[in-house]
Parts: sequence; structure tokens; C-alpha cells
Amino acid sequence: MANAPTEAAQAAIDLKTRIEALNENSLDLLFGDARSFRAWTDKPVSDAQLHQLHELFIMPPTANNAQPARVLYVKSAEAKERLKPCLGDGNVDKTMSAPATAIIGYDLAFHERIDELSGKAGGGERFASNPAAAQGLAFRNGSLQGAYFILAARAIGLDVGAMSGFNNEAVDKEFFAGTEIKSNFLCNIGYGDPSGLRPRGPRLAFDEMSKIL
Repeated sequence: MANAPTEAAQAAIDLKTRIEALNENSLDLLFGDARSFRAWTDKPVSDAQLHQLHELFIMPPTANNAQPARVLYVKSAEAKERLKPCLGDGNVDKTMSAPATAIIGYDLAFHERIDELSGKAGGGERFASNPAAAQGLAFRNGSLQGAYFILAARAIGLDVGAMSGFNNEAVDKEFFAGTEIKSNFLCNIGYGDPSGLRPRGPRLAFDEMSKIL
């Protein structure tokens, strides 16, 4: 008689029993028809929505369950004024008009929690003594979590506009001084104004970027 599935295995089985794949509308919401917004309506984003967003984007995998991403939500007028001087000229208006801007960062001190999060002893010490390895894991997996963040925001009905046109050093000095957190990219969040959209740029075909061996 086969062994009974573990709790984790049974949960995976139950999930695929409930839903095998997203329908076309859901795929369009996340990918096909989703757009990056540059203009915003005045409809606010609530703190409750940001908490809901958090509960979603933390769930997909990271190496050793390290979860190195750190997010600072800039919402208040005071916080926006602190962020404004750090922005590139082309990103000021779109960021100041967004209901919220997430500074997606990564924590080089992630190793302080990794033994707890991974369930394995020794990982924290290994990364603490190897800054280059810590940098690589933190940046790679923090960027991965940033991508999860964008999809999670779309999944709960929010629009996003990710961007890298800002002074990372200035943001780190203004918002992360005294920590091991480094900024990666910014992501405006809200309800997009479609009048500000540009035509979608071309995408590479499968054979232009992929190969099956």
C-alpha cells in the first residue's frame, strides 16, 4: 500500500483538483493585456490593499526561502517630497501623481533570518562570511520577488508602473540609512489612467530568445 501523501503534497494535489490553470481573462489581467501605467486616477490605494498584496507576493519561491526583498511604501505627501529629488526628470510627474510608490529593495542582512526561514542551520553563517555570495543571492532573489510583486498587484485589481529612472544612492541614503537594505527599482501603484498609455512595443518571438535542446 502506498504511503499517504504528506500534508504539503496533499495541499498540492487539492490545488490542482480545484484549478488546473488560469482562464484567458485571468491570463490577460496578469500578462496579455496588462500594461505599465504612467498616468493615474485619483482613486486611492488603501493600507489594507497593500497588506493583501504582501500576503500574495511573499508566497512564491526564493532560494533557501531567504525572502531578501524589502518594500517601503511611499504614500504620504511628506514621504513623496523626500522621494522627489531622487527621481529622474521623466519620472517625477508620474510618481508624484501615483497613490503609492513602492521602493523595492533587497536586504544584504537577509542571512540573519535565513536559518529560521530555511529550516536549516548554518546558512546564515555562510553568507555572513561571504559578502559576494550574499550580494548575489539578495539581488537575484529580491528582483524575483519584485516580479512577483507586480503580478500580485495586478491580480488584486491594481495597476503598476515599474521604473528604474532614479538615483539609487540617493534613495538608499534618504530611506535606508543605517541598514543593509539597498534599493532595486521603484513601482508606482494605483488605478491607471488609460489615456496616458502608449502603443505596446514589439515582443521577441520564441525563436529569437528561446531554444529547446
